[in-house]
Amino acid sequence: MNTTIPKLGLGTFGRTGEDGLTALLSAIEIGYRHIDTAQSYGTEENVGRAIARSGLARDAFFVTTKVADTNLAKGDFMPSVEKSLETLALDHVDLLLIHWPSAKDAVPFEDYMEALAEAKARGFARNIGVSNFPIGHLKRAEALLGKGVLATDQVEIHPFLQSPKLRDHARGIGMPLTAYMPLAKGRVSNDPLLSEIATRHGVTAAAVALAFLMEEGHIVIPASSNAGRLRENYASLSVNLSADDMTAIRGLDRGMRLIDPDKAPDWDDAA
Repeated sequence: MNTTIPKLGLGTFGRTGEDGLTALLSAIEIGYRHIDTAQSYGTEENVGRAIARSGLARDAFFVTTKVADTNLAKGDFMPSVEKSLETLALDHVDLLLIHWPSAKDAVPFEDYMEALAEAKARGFARNIGVSNFPIGHLKRAEALLGKGVLATDQVEIHPFLQSPKLRDHARGIGMPLTAYMPLAKGRVSNDPLLSEIATRHGVTAAAVALAFLMEEGHIVIPASSNAGRLRENYASLSVNLSADDMTAIRGLDRGMRLIDPDKAPDWDDAA
């Protein structure tokens, strides 16, 4: 791994069209520099446009995109990465992920993991990683590619789904997890404990949730189109939770998984 992934990033799912571009530009103005997109989001073009319009140097940004599970086959993988770079108007991404493992190994695991490593070798990505990989898949990847090659595993994590088995495995191999949907589709804002802690810290419950996840060692990529909420989420970087706060929030874990499509692997922390 060549680069430390910024702890707070910006999810871009749904940020399409001119409204989406405006939201991305607002986020950049606030200070977001880690931007997460994917082939399947339809937001790669807006991410590229926002970076170009920002006036900032390319190396000011950390850009992640993901290869869709429909592009994992040998003949599709590398052309899809090249297409992503063309759409982003970039010569490389900072992090390239496998979005979902191939369901039931319809595409051989070795094929797309070796293609991922090849994308890095060609200079298309400075770092490589995975998304929605359970422990078994991570172990297979390590056996194939070697230790420390994968920069992260991006998975659903929030205060109500803390995935302790996966978390502890990732810590054991020194690999941070990236939490997508870290605000549980806005549900954190209605939680009494998070709200009470937020009041004491002068921030929102969402900022407390993000601060908690970052303190746990995770990277977070919340998404919003609202400039006010973008600022509130960014404020999580300055929240210092006490040990008691952390212990209390750990108690919110109830295995509440919100994203579980038919193609999903068998989760380690299934409720």
